[in-house]
Amino acid sequence: MHTLFTLLNLCIILSHFYRTAATPASATLPDLYEASVLELQAGLDAGDFSSVDLVKAYFARIDEVNLKGPALRAVIETNPSAIEQAAALDQERRVKGIRSKLHGIPILLKDNIATIPSEGMNTTAGSFSLLGSVVPEDAGVVKRLRKAGAIILGKANLSEFAHFRGNLASGWSGRGGQNTNAYFPGADPCGSSSGSGVATSIGLAAVTLGTETDGSITCPSSNNNVVGIKPTVGLTSRAGVVPISAHQDTIGPMTRSLTDAAIVLSIIAGKDSNDNFTLSQPPVVPDYTKALNNHALTGKRIGVPRRVFLDPQISGLDSSVIDAFETSLKVLAGLGATIVDPADLPSADEIVASNNETIVLDADFKIQLNQYYKSLLSNPSGVRSLEEVIKFNDDHPELEEPAGFEDQSILIEAEDTSVNKTYFDALRFDFELGATRGIDAALKAKKLDALVLPAPGFTTVPAAIAGYPIVTVPLGFYPDNVTIQSAGPMTVYPAPGVPFGLSFLGTAFSEFELVGIAYVYEQKTLTRLARKAFAAAIPTTQLSDVVIQNTLIEQTE
Repeated sequence: MHTLFTLLNLCIILSHFYRTAATPASATLPDLYEASVLELQAGLDAGDFSSVDLVKAYFARIDEVNLKGPALRAVIETNPSAIEQAAALDQERRVKGIRSKLHGIPILLKDNIATIPSEGMNTTAGSFSLLGSVVPEDAGVVKRLRKAGAIILGKANLSEFAHFRGNLASGWSGRGGQNTNAYFPGADPCGSSSGSGVATSIGLAAVTLGTETDGSITCPSSNNNVVGIKPTVGLTSRAGVVPISAHQDTIGPMTRSLTDAAIVLSIIAGKDSNDNFTLSQPPVVPDYTKALNNHALTGKRIGVPRRVFLDPQISGLDSSVIDAFETSLKVLAGLGATIVDPADLPSADEIVASNNETIVLDADFKIQLNQYYKSLLSNPSGVRSLEEVIKFNDDHPELEEPAGFEDQSILIEAEDTSVNKTYFDALRFDFELGATRGIDAALKAKKLDALVLPAPGFTTVPAAIAGYPIVTVPLGFYPDNVTIQSAGPMTVYPAPGVPFGLSFLGTAFSEFELVGIAYVYEQKTLTRLARKAFAAAIPTTQLSDVVIQNTLIEQTE
């Protein structure tokens, strides 16, 4: 891979001396910092560039900023088979046409989403205890992506074990190191889908996938100025994903626009016999792109659950976020929505006080992680259980317990659990708090279509314990004079220019409605375009460099 990067960079450097020789088409190629799936498909169809060109360009962009320059550490590894896959899909496009809107589009996966090892990549959840492990098959969502013609570009860094290890900084894993935000040096990317959020934010891939148990798509989308869809539990398959909890885990897209997110969700959603939670979803997966309607907010009733969630003393929200949120309510009203304020969750105070989620997640994690390890065809570390993970980390401190990252408190706590009456009571009460007396109660009492809250704070908890969806879009940025605070051994938050998002919540399988509502807001505000990442974090390689490079090579042959 290093040799490939060296050759690519040499050609790209040479291409900068020949920009005047660029073809007219290359001058209009999409900017990869913002390029949408539809823009890329249009260029591929027109023959302006190929999927091989796309992969090469993304590889070069990753090389610029991942371990070099700002060392964002957003990507753990790239796919050595990606160029070969791209070439095959280019040929298929020419001969048969495209399979879907993702045909020939490179995608980064969070490194807890399994891919077959023969492709040349690992699936580790950031842990050296899984390095070289052999999974029996692709994850369910990966099967759908491959069928749609997507290219798996590589694996994104994450908070190790999806931030279910201990009190560690978001974005750190033993394998990947400390991932940081592209909007301020060393800023918190938020976890656990941190690498997916950062990679999407600066165009290291067309789109990425993340996973969420409680906040792990929503928060990194918020912190990195991108769109995230946390689907209803059971809409997307969790088969082949390193787990935390079958009751809360879900997989969703993280992109630069709701259009791209809707395209991806339409492909990865659906039933999977390897995940029985998906068998209870509605019989037909909607085409979520049909929700992208500029009038989708007209007549909608949007509720504001202020109690607890907008209390600065409890939520930790500062005035920058609250002020931007209040402005967003005026925007929504101006777009045709009726804002019902307040529309509180009857269970709000109990949610804050409850420890039920911890009881459920600890027990689920132990059981399901043990099952995951036992499902592996082989594992060079010899680890086969949570108990052995803990010992492995202690036995290899240079890999898994460097200074500032020794904490294994969650792993140890989970290992000490069992499934008993306390567990089942907590599981039942969680659903009551999050759904029956939570989101559903608020929606029903006020005849609402959705709820809206700032993405930071406790916004994710009700939807997490209910298994309900969240759609998050950019809302604003911290001001340049914000007081910088520590967020861990190597990160800060808040910090000047770091983004924050707006979240729309709904009942089970209400993604279509939420996508439409959020889309209208996104198109009106275009908040993402208001600010870019800090200069050193923005890769300079563009498609034109690769296209010119190809022309130079052809001329010398």
